[in-house]
Amino acid sequence: MGEQTTHIWSSVDAPEDQRDTDNSEQEVTQPYDVTETETPPTQLRRSERIPKPNPKYANAAILDDGVKEPDTYEEASQNKVWQKAMEEEITALEQNQTWELVPKPRDIKPISCKWVYKIKRRPDGSIERYKARLVARGFSQQYGLDYDETFSPVAKITTVRVLLALAASKDWKLWQMDVKNAFLHGELDREIYMNQPKGFEDTTNSNRVCKLRKALYGLKQAPRAWYGKIAEFLTRSGYSVAHADSSLFIKEKEGKLAVVLVYVDDLIITGDDEREIRLTRENLSVRFQMKELGELKHFLGLEVDRTTEGLFLCQQKYTRDILQKFGMLECKPVSTPIEPNAKICAHEGKELEDGTMYRQLVGSLIYLTLTRPDISYAVGVMSRYMQSPKKPHLDAARRILRYIKGTIDYGLLYKRGEDCKLVGYCDADYAGDHDTRRSTTGYVFNLGSGTISWCSKRQPTVSLSTTEAEYKAAAVAAQESTWLVLLMEDLHQKVDYAVPLYCDNQSAICLAENPVFHARTKHVEVQYHFVREKVLKEEIKMRQIKTDNQVADLFTKGLSIGKCEGFRCQLNMVRRMGASAEGEC
Repeated sequence: MGEQTTHIWSSVDAPEDQRDTDNSEQEVTQPYDVTETETPPTQLRRSERIPKPNPKYANAAILDDGVKEPDTYEEASQNKVWQKAMEEEITALEQNQTWELVPKPRDIKPISCKWVYKIKRRPDGSIERYKARLVARGFSQQYGLDYDETFSPVAKITTVRVLLALAASKDWKLWQMDVKNAFLHGELDREIYMNQPKGFEDTTNSNRVCKLRKALYGLKQAPRAWYGKIAEFLTRSGYSVAHADSSLFIKEKEGKLAVVLVYVDDLIITGDDEREIRLTRENLSVRFQMKELGELKHFLGLEVDRTTEGLFLCQQKYTRDILQKFGMLECKPVSTPIEPNAKICAHEGKELEDGTMYRQLVGSLIYLTLTRPDISYAVGVMSRYMQSPKKPHLDAARRILRYIKGTIDYGLLYKRGEDCKLVGYCDADYAGDHDTRRSTTGYVFNLGSGTISWCSKRQPTVSLSTTEAEYKAAAVAAQESTWLVLLMEDLHQKVDYAVPLYCDNQSAICLAENPVFHARTKHVEVQYHFVREKVLKEEIKMRQIKTDNQVADLFTKGLSIGKCEGFRCQLNMVRRMGASAEGEC
């Protein structure tokens, strides 16, 4: 008899003609060496092996052009382009007077440093430049001796979306600037000694060490020191720090605005005071070494396109990179990110031998939710099983990849000329988590036509009724509404109305509007009555909406194709201009 063998194809190594089923994986039997007269066994043995991704996708540092980022100095020193990049970094450090060479003090153990290499690429994937960064190994610093406070604020992504929505509505120009060697501008308040960088040691006296004058990348206090420097410069220039976001700086003069948003060394500058904006850009270039990047195109992996309709925000390149990394670039698309009424549990299915790939996949998808609210619920469910992922969890995560394959060019559109009015929606899926029976909170806020804030999160406690679950969701949405109103006021945008918050549960609305406690709600935690206080102060107006029109439903459960596409359109998610119009709103 000829031999029979069984092989399980994963979505990574399966041929194209075997990737067109609804499941991301399936068992496929492939007989071979069988003659016409031979009869195969009636029942084949099924393998229990868990499929693994193809090794060629394991190293994300190697892209299609075959260029690899070196891991060590010895490897980099053999290549002229990396040697030149290191020389440029040392030159920048010397020009900035980052350190001085001094004899090694007694009883002082200097911290070490290392070279880190990165290939900077353009949006189309081509190489822009080779970058070498000298990084201090700050993990060896001792708290109280080498540093005290380390916290440094960065701009909230919701603030970025609010700024884009305002800029689109009012037709403001968006400028982007990058600070060269930003952390080197921060000043230290402690004496810190570091070993000389590898490959650039002073051979005349090997006993010398670097006494740092300025902050260096890798130091615990470096981000805080840089923020203090840029904040000091902007406040002296007449800007004030926003109460809602410490990374937002605003200058108002004669009814005109200039706004600077700081995310570490990336700056977004916008507003309608063109003279002040030009002056600020010039002053920044004088005070710091700045790189002028022109009008905003790319920011933290987000792609911004200015169209005739307004501003379009997406992560198309990042989406394609995820699909390529996990071997799903040629997979067959599906229409929804998660199956309707999917029952995903923590303890069903075979445990993965190595959950690293699953964690990397879910982590990558979490960042994709910055511009893709339509996958927030599915990714939130998958993130619950990071500690001990099972095979069904991996299948469900791959389904999300298949969904984004079919919607790779979708993003958020902020239309020009829209009235900048806040509108919120909140919903809850009662006892939707099959492991804990907790409910899922979902809310979304629009500013004008564009979606600026959303959330899909499992509630911290079990709810005893749908009313209680919806009431808790409304309370969480009310907190976000309060912060958004504060942010709008910082940006000198009047919110002189009660923010409408749409809910499809009449009992929850009555509970929010009725200040009387009764037996059925006495167990509800005090913090959830926050929404009632906001309603009574007329800062929020709870309104009834039909379930079929409740867009927040997208953040609480898996939906059918029709509902998923309808709510996606309601979020003003559209295809990128120039892409295929199939399935577009």
